[in-house]
Amino acid sequence: MSAADLLAGTVMDKSASLMNDTAKVVYTYVALIPYLNIALQELQEEFQLNSIPSTELTSAVIQVNVGFSEIVYNGVGVPSLPTDMVEPAQLWERTRNIDPFIPMSKRDYLPHVLEGITVSQFMYYVWQNQKILLLASNQNNDVKIDYIKELFTPVVNENSLINIINAKTFLEYRTAALCAEFIERNKVSSDSLNMYASLAIDRATGIGVKGKQNIMTRRRPFRSGYKRGGVW
Repeated sequence: MSAADLLAGTVMDKSASLMNDTAKVVYTYVALIPYLNIALQELQEEFQLNSIPSTELTSAVIQVNVGFSEIVYNGVGVPSLPTDMVEPAQLWERTRNIDPFIPMSKRDYLPHVLEGITVSQFMYYVWQNQKILLLASNQNNDVKIDYIKELFTPVVNENSLINIINAKTFLEYRTAALCAEFIERNKVSSDSLNMYASLAIDRATGIGVKGKQNIMTRRRPFRSGYKRGGVW
């Protein structure tokens, strides 16, 4: 397996040990899986928020034929968005099969002055109601999307793969912290484990941001309470 092929069971073994249950008598895989999935969702949102490179992807070429003005999820007979896309970052367009691609401008709304008028180039796009909206074109064009993607599928058992690098420590501590808070009802233990989770997520995102920007950066640290009231 590669460095990215982290088994869910490896994380849960360590989380159980952090809860003083290395033999997993109480903290079985079945008991731990829901909390590991919560930790994974939080990790994904942190990585997406900080534009960590592992969340970024460029779509295959999307063919948008004459007259089409939407790109949607799971389109049937219409242009379709990547199924793992969370948010578009930048759209590019070209005349069908003719390079180069040129950037499109994101707008909150399509220009009303161009309503009812077909254009040769889209020029603008709107991300609205989980769709990309375009001006109708009078020629066949191609579009590519730079986007923020989903990272994980839910863990279903100890053999599920978690395809991520540099996040193992966060997942171990955060999963244990959630168990301490919601199973043990032990706030002191949960706070201590969350402190280590906070340090781990700071390192994980810091590595990604530093590698992307080639400079030292500081980011707002993870705090377990931010999803429950917005307190950091």
